[in-house]
Parts: sequence; C-alpha cells; structure tokens
Amino acid sequence: MEGPGDSAGARDEPGASGGAEGAAEDTGEGAGKNTKSGNPLLLWLKEIATVVVIAVVLSFLIKTFLFRAFYIPSESMVNTLDINDRIFINLLVPEPFALQRGDVVVFRDAQGWLPAAAQKPAGPFTWVQDGLEFVGLLPDDSEQHLVKRVVGLPGDRVSCCDASGRVSVNGVPLDESYVNPAEIPSPMSFDVVVPAGKVWVMGDNRNHSADSRLHQQVNGGFVNISDVEGKATVIAWPVNRWNVLDNHPDVFRNVPAGAAAGSDGK
Repeated sequence: MEGPGDSAGARDEPGASGGAEGAAEDTGEGAGKNTKSGNPLLLWLKEIATVVVIAVVLSFLIKTFLFRAFYIPSESMVNTLDINDRIFINLLVPEPFALQRGDVVVFRDAQGWLPAAAQKPAGPFTWVQDGLEFVGLLPDDSEQHLVKRVVGLPGDRVSCCDASGRVSVNGVPLDESYVNPAEIPSPMSFDVVVPAGKVWVMGDNRNHSADSRLHQQVNGGFVNISDVEGKATVIAWPVNRWNVLDNHPDVFRNVPAGAAAGSDGK
C-alpha cells in the first residue's frame, strides 16, 4: 500500500561546416570510449536496482498516504468478502473524506474484540516478509484489525428488530441486500444511539460475526472513528474475485440524519 544547454551547443550553425564536422568527430569518439569502458552486465544491474528502489519508494508512499493492503482471515463478511481475499483500503477515509453508512471499513482492534495475536514463528526470511509488509508490497496479516460494515453514524439510533427481523436506523427499517442470503440472521435485540466520534458496525454474515452487537460491554459496542484505518474499496486477489466494493446507498436512501450528527456524522 514522485541539457537544453548541451543540445544547443551541439546545434549546427549555417555556413559553419568545419564546426559541424568537428562536433560529429567528437561525438563519435566519445561514443567509442563509452562502448569500450561500459560493462553491459553492470549497466543492466544498475537499471534493475534503480527500478526496484523507485518501486519500493512509490509503494511506501502509496501505502502511507493512499492505499493499504489487507487480507481477510474470517467469514464474518461473507458473501461480500471471502476468507483469504486480499483487499485494498482507501486511507483518505475517514479523513479528509467522511464515512458513510454502508461503507466497509478496516479498523484497529483498540477495544480488545480479538484474542491476543500469536507471535509469528521466527524463520530465515521473516525479516523479508516484515519489510515487504512495511512498504506495502504484501498485505498486513497481523490479524489485529477487523473489517465490518458501518450501519450507524454519530447521532444515529440503531435498533433491532422489527416484526420482519430487520435492523432500523432512525426509525427506518433496512432491507439489507448485502447480508449473506444463505442464512436468515438470528434475532438479537439492541437499541443504541451512536455517540459523537464513533460508529456502529456489523458483519454481512450476521450469524458468524462478533461485531458491535456482541461487544456492548466495552465502549458500548461502538468503534472509535479514530481507530478506522480506511474504507475497503476493491478486492485485489484472487483474480476471479476482482471487484469494487459497494456501500449500497440504496439501502440507506430513506434514512434521515441522526438527531446529533455533526462534523463526525453524515
């Protein structure tokens, strides 16, 4: 998860045939010296090294300011995301661009939702993997991040369930087309108002997602916007899964603004 002077000096002047001839002789002699002194293998290696350095620098800058790669270790977002999918997230969300309802986001596990990560086994090439992750050439596999869908923004009242088992936002029941169609979500009652600076998140695979609903004893189940790394934008791998991720604006089209939505809200 950037010499015009020489050319003018070599220009032929009208009527100065001797000067032009001398320039031609000098150029030929210089070319011959370069051919004799240059080692093709060293020149090739130098070019390869230059390309590699440029690629690493660009990748680091992209990973730092624009996009970052992650892999999906669980089934909590099926069918939107499958286990072992590789995704790119947009680091310009939530700042300078605000989150929207329906966004799929990756966030740091600052609330302890996940068990402590096991230490990576040491190996002869561990440092290589760590280095490639650092510059963004490999996806982050630390497993201390989570990926969920934003359902409630600051000021939103999110509740479940109506007579049809649907989640409601600000009194409007949602027809959530992104929820895994293979299973009917088990009813789980809740009724919360999202505080400023936080969001309410849920997995698309509701029966297999330990999301805001199951962590209300810690921070009310809310995720701090400051912990959001970015918005998931595309599935990059495997090739047969290439896809741009949708935030399904049609699902939330009729939802009014939350009572206390401000600069952190919609």
